[in-house]
Order: sequence, then C-alpha cells, then structure tokens
Amino acid sequence: MNKNKEKSIRIDSVKLVLKHDKAAVISLILLGIIILFALLAPFLPMEPNATEIANRLKEPSLAHWFGTDEVGRDYFARVIYGGRVSLIVAFLAMLTSLTIGVAAGTIAGFSGGIVDMVLMRIVDILHSIPWMVLVTVVSIFLNPGIQSIIIVIGLFTWMEIARLVRAETLSLKEREFILYAGFSGVGTWKLIISHIIPSVFPTIIVAATTSMADAIMMESSLSFLGVGIQQPMSSWGSLLQNAQGTMQNSFHMALIPGLLIIITIFAFNKLGNLLRVYVEPKVMSGEKE
Repeated sequence: MNKNKEKSIRIDSVKLVLKHDKAAVISLILLGIIILFALLAPFLPMEPNATEIANRLKEPSLAHWFGTDEVGRDYFARVIYGGRVSLIVAFLAMLTSLTIGVAAGTIAGFSGGIVDMVLMRIVDILHSIPWMVLVTVVSIFLNPGIQSIIIVIGLFTWMEIARLVRAETLSLKEREFILYAGFSGVGTWKLIISHIIPSVFPTIIVAATTSMADAIMMESSLSFLGVGIQQPMSSWGSLLQNAQGTMQNSFHMALIPGLLIIITIFAFNKLGNLLRVYVEPKVMSGEKE
C-alpha cells in the first residue's frame, strides 16, 4: 500500500510539472518525433547519399521537403539520417560514460582511503582541462569516424557522474542495511553490485539524460570542427559544417540541423528534470516553498 501511495505521489508530481511547464511538454513531444524518425529511417523510402548534380541547392518543395544540398542530395533524408547518427553516438557515449563513472564513483566512495584519493585526484585533473581542448587533441590521434567519436566522448565525460555516485555511495555505506550486509559476510563486490548500485540507480538515470544532452553537443561541436563524423555519413554537426559554404543562398541548411540540436538538448534536459522530480518528489515541494 505504501509503495502504491509513493508511486502515486511521484506520478502526481510529474503531472504537476508538465501542467505548469508547457515548454517541457512540447520539447518532449518533438523529441519523441525525432527519435521515431531516427528509428524508422532505414524503412523510409529515402536515400541520403543519392546525388543529382542537376538538382543541387534546390529550395524546399513537395519533392524535397528540406531542399537539396550542394551535390543534389535530399536534405530531408540527410537530416533524418544525421539525427540517427547523432542519437546513436550520444546513446553509446552515454553508456560508456556511465559505465566508467559508476564504477569509479562506487569504488572510490566504498573503498575510501588511498583508493578514493587517487581516483578523485584523477577526476579533478581531467575535470580541470577544458573538454573541447582535451577531446579535440585526442580526436586528432584517432581515425575520424563514429567509433572514435563514441570512445572519445565516453572517455572524457564520466567525471561528473563519478562525483555524484561517490557522494551517494559515501552516504549509503554508513546505512544500517549496508553495515548489516557487511557484518553478515557479504563480499565487497557483491555489496557494490547488489546493494550500492541499485540504491544509486535513480541518480544514475537522471545523470544519463544530462549525459545524452552533453554528448549530442560534443558530437555536434567535433563534427562541426571536422574531427567527428566524416562524409558520406552525416550528423547534425557535420551538416552544420557543410552548410557554411551555402549560408547566403540556402540559410535553411544551417537553420534546420541547428534547431534540431537545440530542441534535442533542451528536451533531454527537461526529461532529466522530470525524472529527478519522479525520483525525488520532495524536490517539487522544495521548489514550491
């Protein structure tokens, strides 16, 4: 009964946020549409790499909803497939970042002592270096492509997650059920996997949405600089880069992917806020006060 009541309070809190935040509702609907198109892209009758030089730089029309690019490729197809690539990169980079961050955070928080100090100093050092400089330098030494950019983003965005998980772990390891499990002879790794990580899972879920938003921004920035997704594959960042040469005649070619990046990042941040309210309904009551 208590669990049902708690779940009802969580749902009511989320509904209250959505009722007063129309921007969140609109952005989440648009995010759902973007994800749906990205998932259905391979089944849609469109070819993102088919060129027609005779139809280069055409304005939007019924035949080409977003017009065509500098070599006559359908820009709507390029945008849809570019969104698919951007979301795949963001999702896989987020998983990489979460895996490293959760592992480092739980080990540091649970172990304490020299292990905690060493891991946190590594986090501090990496966190002090501007991410754009760090990621760009490392990207230069790897072959540009989707695999490299996933690895690079994932390896250099885990520090904040590690700090959050460490803070939660420091609090959890002093609680009665963790202490009792330790006294009962439960091994360290089993304690971490069976008790600590499930307890910090709500924090991990909220951090995942923020990580997705950050990964999309980083991928777009790197592709815009030319060290990310390479031709003929497209992403929203690479489409922005290619649109630089046609800004005067085809401004929409930069506007469309730019807007989609903004909407997607905004929507993931709003989704993170909603998950935070669902996980911790007290946040809502605190904001009201």
